[in-house]
Amino acid sequence: MRNTLIILNIIFVTTLPLPAQAALNIFACEPEWAALAQELAGDKASIYAATSALQDPHHVEARPSLIAKARRAQLVVCTGAELEAGWLPLILRESANPDIADGKPGHFEAAHYVHMLEVPSRLDRAEGDVHAAGNPHIQLDARNYLPVADALSARMSKLDPDNAAHYDKRLQAFRSSWQAAIQRWEAMAAPLKGQPVLVQHRAYPYLLNWLGMQQLAELEAKPGMEPSAAHLAQVLAHLQKNPARMVIRAAYQDEKPSEWIAQRARLNAVELPFSVGGTAAAQDLYSLFDDTIARLLAGLK
Repeated sequence: MRNTLIILNIIFVTTLPLPAQAALNIFACEPEWAALAQELAGDKASIYAATSALQDPHHVEARPSLIAKARRAQLVVCTGAELEAGWLPLILRESANPDIADGKPGHFEAAHYVHMLEVPSRLDRAEGDVHAAGNPHIQLDARNYLPVADALSARMSKLDPDNAAHYDKRLQAFRSSWQAAIQRWEAMAAPLKGQPVLVQHRAYPYLLNWLGMQQLAELEAKPGMEPSAAHLAQVLAHLQKNPARMVIRAAYQDEKPSEWIAQRARLNAVELPFSVGGTAAAQDLYSLFDDTIARLLAGLK
């Protein structure tokens, strides 16, 4: 009798319906693309963010854990434009996953779908960390998410055609709410238009272009180089004739250069989240821009 009960229990358990499996396994290079993929896929994807907003996306260690995640991925979603050139190629190679290789449907680069700024007329490594395709920090112009979302949703549908209607429905909902949010953010940010600012790293051309702000100088003498005392002194002298309203930096950056110039030039140092998770308030795409604009407005006071 006992053996009969055991057999019946085994039959019962093995015939239970299995929990629904996520259709797509997505490896997102940066938090903003993980957040966008979540908006578009909902429960039809399992999404892994390879980096956090408190990491410099240029410099990431290609850890075995990242390689293991990429090995199981069906879709890699990254910025591209050489932002991940120092670590992603190694991960892709070591993962031995042909589906996510560059040029395959499982490899998606957001920079292909937006208008790139600061495209160099010539390449010279002596000029610092310059990217051939243009400045890769496209995530700080909210308008860029619309064409990227269109392309990413289409890619999801291509890889997972059974759920194409689901992805399209979520895309349309996202487009509607995102366009309304852009109008709200632009109205909030109206006082920022024309305001002169300093930046610690050349990471903000898309944000400043969108909001109509003016960049006076960078604290780094060349992109990717730590600010030197001599260059900071030059920036401080420049501010005597051309004052700025604030100096901005990303949450992952060392605060010392910004604080040094802020104290001596008597302006506000503003830390921006830079990506989803960069501050306690910026926990999704919408709050990323809510918090970014709120912090910039506070910097005017």
